[in-house]
Amino acid sequence: MHPREDEIERLITRLVPDAHHGWIAATPEDIAAIEANAGRPLPPFYRWFLTRMGRYMGALEYASIDFSVERVLLCYREEFEEPDPRYLLIGYQCDPVVPMHIWYDLDRPNRGDALVVTRAIGDTLVQHDFETLREMLAYKAMLNYRLPALQARCRGEFTCDGPGVRARLERAIEALKFEQPIPTGPYCGIFDRPDAAMVCHVSPDGGEDDVLFFNLGADSPGKLRRILGVITKETGLDVEIDEP
Repeated sequence: MHPREDEIERLITRLVPDAHHGWIAATPEDIAAIEANAGRPLPPFYRWFLTRMGRYMGALEYASIDFSVERVLLCYREEFEEPDPRYLLIGYQCDPVVPMHIWYDLDRPNRGDALVVTRAIGDTLVQHDFETLREMLAYKAMLNYRLPALQARCRGEFTCDGPGVRARLERAIEALKFEQPIPTGPYCGIFDRPDAAMVCHVSPDGGEDDVLFFNLGADSPGKLRRILGVITKETGLDVEIDEP
């Protein structure tokens, strides 16, 4: 197992101790069929994902998005006329009202993974979501399982007058003694310690890096305020809290 895959598996099993018991792996034939649709080698992280939970994600399953190889291969057989070789479907949006499916942009590899985007089948409109599927899964797992376990929570945004919000935030991470269980780029952050946790994200759309949306949790409201105070003091970032 690649060290980066080992990191996210440790994170998932720490958040959901029996998660791996609910996973159903894709078969070698499944993976070969997905790779044939891609027309090139799969990102290493996606290959890991398929070999662990390619047929069923268990506790990590999304409410309306089907990441199973069965659904993806069915879509390629029945719904595609001329697939775009740049984009590989990895998650099928089952809500017909908003049919924005999850894809890899295979022309944008990154850290053994690839850019994750949403788009409708045959549509030219593409929305950039996460730099990697690894970040997307870790972010969702923290939102679903880590933050709800903490007594006090808030969400909002960090901003500054120029680009580099994520780089500035890094200045406070050591002082706050947060660990970063998986590597992330400038558009995402996964932070954890025994009494608090935070996730940050903004679309990697190529725009100015001057805002980062966050969800923060701690074991008391006072600790929540102290964490935000350290961040503003150490980084000079402006903090805006969303109304509940």
